[in-house]
Amino acid sequence: MDLVIRGARVADGTGGPSYRADVGVHEGRVAAVGRLPGGGRRTVDADGLVLAPGFVDMHAHSDLALLRDPDHSAKAAQGVTLEVLGQDGLSYAPVDQRTLVQVRTAIAGWNGSGEDIAFDWRTVGEYLDRLDEGVAVNAAYLVPQGTVRAYVLGWEDRPATPAETGRMRRLVAEGLEDGAVGMSSGLTYTPGMYASGAELAELCAVVARYGGYYCPHHRSYGRGALAAYAEMLALARETGCALHLAHATMNFAENEGRAPELLALLDGALAAGTDVTLDSYPYTPGCTTLAALLPGWAHEGGPGALLARLADDATAARIRYALEVEGSDGCHGVPVDWSAVEVSGTADPAYAHRVGTRLDGWEGARRLLLGDRLGTTVLQHVGHEENVRAIMRHRVHTGGSDGILHGAKPHPRAYGTFPHYLGHYVRELGVLSLEECVAHLSGRPAARLRLADRGLVREGYRADLVLFDPETVAAGSTYEEPRRLPSGIPHVLIDGRFVMRDGRRTDVLAGRSVRRTPHRR
Repeated sequence: MDLVIRGARVADGTGGPSYRADVGVHEGRVAAVGRLPGGGRRTVDADGLVLAPGFVDMHAHSDLALLRDPDHSAKAAQGVTLEVLGQDGLSYAPVDQRTLVQVRTAIAGWNGSGEDIAFDWRTVGEYLDRLDEGVAVNAAYLVPQGTVRAYVLGWEDRPATPAETGRMRRLVAEGLEDGAVGMSSGLTYTPGMYASGAELAELCAVVARYGGYYCPHHRSYGRGALAAYAEMLALARETGCALHLAHATMNFAENEGRAPELLALLDGALAAGTDVTLDSYPYTPGCTTLAALLPGWAHEGGPGALLARLADDATAARIRYALEVEGSDGCHGVPVDWSAVEVSGTADPAYAHRVGTRLDGWEGARRLLLGDRLGTTVLQHVGHEENVRAIMRHRVHTGGSDGILHGAKPHPRAYGTFPHYLGHYVRELGVLSLEECVAHLSGRPAARLRLADRGLVREGYRADLVLFDPETVAAGSTYEEPRRLPSGIPHVLIDGRFVMRDGRRTDVLAGRSVRRTPHRR
C-alpha cells in the first residue's frame, strides 16, 4: 500500500452506521477497507478521527479562484475535494470575445474582474483543459444558460427565434459533449431571466438527452417562491430532465416558517417520479452582487446599458420605484430593505471603506453602483433559521456553499460551510446524525453527479478522503473574520495525495476537471 490509515471511524458516505476500520490506499484508489495487518509506505494513525469521502461542494463560485489561487485553502481546508462550477447561469464558457467582456463585467462581484487571468479558452472543453493543468481541488462544470443566451442573443429581453433556439441547443450540447455535468440558470439574473419556460424546456430536453441535470437558481426566493419552485418541478416533469434546486432556501419575511410547504411540494414531485435533489448552505444571509437586486429591464443591453440608465436621473428614479415600491424581479419580488443589505466587497479600492456597512438608501446604493462599476458584492440578511434546519433534514438534500471568495469581507459560508454542518448542526444541535451529514456532503452529491467511483469509502473508489475530529471540527470563519480556516480537519487527500496534512496546506495540486461521459438517450 502507498498509505494505510489505521483505526479510523469510517463514515462511508452511504448514511449507514459508522464502523472502525483500517483503510489502505494504492495508486490513487481505496485498495482495502477492514483490518489490515500489513503496513504501507506511509501510515496515518486515525484513532479518534472520522474518515469520510471527500466533500462535494454542489454550488461553488470558484471559476476563476481555482486558476488564480493554487493554495485554495478556502475549500481544501474544509475537506472539499470536488466543486461544481458554472453556477447561476453565468460563467466564462462557452463565449466569444463580446460575450466574455460582458460576462466579466456582469459577475465581477462574484469573481473579480479577471484582469489577472489569461482568458485563453472559449469553449467548455478548453476551460476544463485549463483545470487539467493542475488545481487545488477537483471541479465539475455546468453549462451556464445565461451565458449561452448572451452568446446568441446578447442582453436582449425578447423571445428567441427558432434559429436562435437551435443555436443555443447546439451550444448546450457541445458543452455536454465536452464533459459538463449539466446546465445551470440564474432566473433572477440577466440575461438568463429573459428566457421563457418554453425556451428553458428546449434546452432542458438537450440536457436530458445527454443524461445531465438542470440546476436552476429559479425565478424567486421571496414573494412567489413556491410558484417558482413549482415551475421548475413542472419543467423537469415535462422534459424528463433531472433537476437539482440550487441553494434551496425560503427567504424574506413572506416565507418565515414556510419550509414545510416547500418540502411537501418536493415530496409530491418525488412520489410522482420526478428526479430531484437540492443543495443549501447552513447560514441565514444570502450573498450576491448589488446590481443583481435591480429590475431585469434595467439590465437590458448589458452592463454598459445598465450603467447608462443608472447615470440618467429619470431612469434611476424608475429603478428606485421598482426596487422600493413594486419589488423588483432581481430582489425576488420583495421591496428592498436597505438596512438588511451589507456591503461585503468592492472592485474599486476607493470604496473599500464601505465594506461592512449597511446601505442607507437608494442614493447611496446608486452612487456605489456607478462608482464601483457594478463590482459591489453584498450580503442580504433575509433568511430564517427554522427554514434552514428543516430543509437540511430532507432526504434529497446536499451541501453547497454558494461561496463567493472575492471581496474584502465575504460571506463566511465560503470558508466554513462544511465544518459548520459537522460542528454546529451535527455535534452541537443534533439536527443531523454524523453519518447522515457525511452522506449529504459526499455520497449523495456524487450520486447526483452520476460519478461511479467517487463519494464513498469503498474498494476501487478514488481515494478522495477527509479525516476530521468529530469533537473539535468547527468553522473558523465568522461574519467579522470570514477568512479564518476551520479547525478539526487535519488531513485531506485527493487521488491518495495529501492536499492537507496535519492541518496545513501542502503544495500538491491534485485537482483536475471531472468530466461526465455523455450518454445520449
